[in-house]
Amino acid sequence: MDVLYASPRLEFSLWDQQDPQLAHTLWGNPQVTHFLTTDGIMTPEQIDERLKTEIEQYQRCGHQYHPVFLREGGAFIGVCGLRPYGMGADIFELGVHLLPDYWHAGYAQEAARRTIDRAFSQLGCQAVFAGHHPKNTASRALLLRLGFVYDHDEFYSPTGLYHPSYFLWRSAYQGK
Repeated sequence: MDVLYASPRLEFSLWDQQDPQLAHTLWGNPQVTHFLTTDGIMTPEQIDERLKTEIEQYQRCGHQYHPVFLREGGAFIGVCGLRPYGMGADIFELGVHLLPDYWHAGYAQEAARRTIDRAFSQLGCQAVFAGHHPKNTASRALLLRLGFVYDHDEFYSPTGLYHPSYFLWRSAYQGK
């Protein structure tokens, strides 16, 4: 595994075609996908397509939801990263999906903060967008702790619902 960037406890890598088992471990877990799709599950075909999309997105624009591993021991814990957000070339969408064994340990916040730092300091990002399922109170709390500000509800086709949506602007983040 090549490390793309790191935080004190985490290492971020790149997806490749050799990683289907990791993708299926993550997105095949109904606790992970509970708030990501209409019925809360992803089929093996949907997971393969998601992996393909992440790889192609990185090849096309240099961004993906990166596989995340513990620095100590190397365990795969989930993904965190960016993808282009439709409003402009300098706004990215943040996403974090972790395996349940790694919830409530501060990993989501650490991964998201490191990814946001990278977006503003290395990628020239002006804002980071994020949304969450209306019933996902943990994601809401995470976004607020990170300094995101609610902006609007946005339709998210995989769930068929309007998701609370937030922005974190560079000007508000500097110095945090």
